[in-house]
Amino acid sequence: MNANESLEFAKKYLADLLTFFEVNVEIEASLEEDVIELSVPSTELNSLLIGKNAETLRSLQYIVSTILRGKDAELTRVNIDVADYKKQREEKIAKQAKEWIEEVLKTGDSKIVHINAADRRIVHHVASEYPNIQTFSEGEGRDRHIVIAQQSS
Repeated sequence: MNANESLEFAKKYLADLLTFFEVNVEIEASLEEDVIELSVPSTELNSLLIGKNAETLRSLQYIVSTILRGKDAELTRVNIDVADYKKQREEKIAKQAKEWIEEVLKTGDSKIVHINAADRRIVHHVASEYPNIQTFSEGEGRDRHIVIAQQSS
């Protein structure tokens, strides 16, 4: 299954999956750097589709990605967003990251933050805009965290 077929399959599969929740909407689909981006518009079931701590959303991504791997698709990485939840969360985490970085710059003390992998990626990205700040992840599994520190001279 080539890239375009993978995209169309993922879009249709997610649409079919959502019908089990009685959600019948037009899903936007696009490709960004070998990742299938699927966007579900806002409905009265947003909270159900997102789930607590976005667990349902991650589960939907996992299901679609697993099915694509099983079909030996060219593209298997999938990002699903419901009612721009992830976009809004990313903006919130980026704002928080800037505050943490400013705190590190002001105090000189490193900051340890326990956040999930997706949020750590956002913090790493924001920190890359600061030449005198470094970030790195430490720990294993649920104990993994990010450290924000000033660059060593």
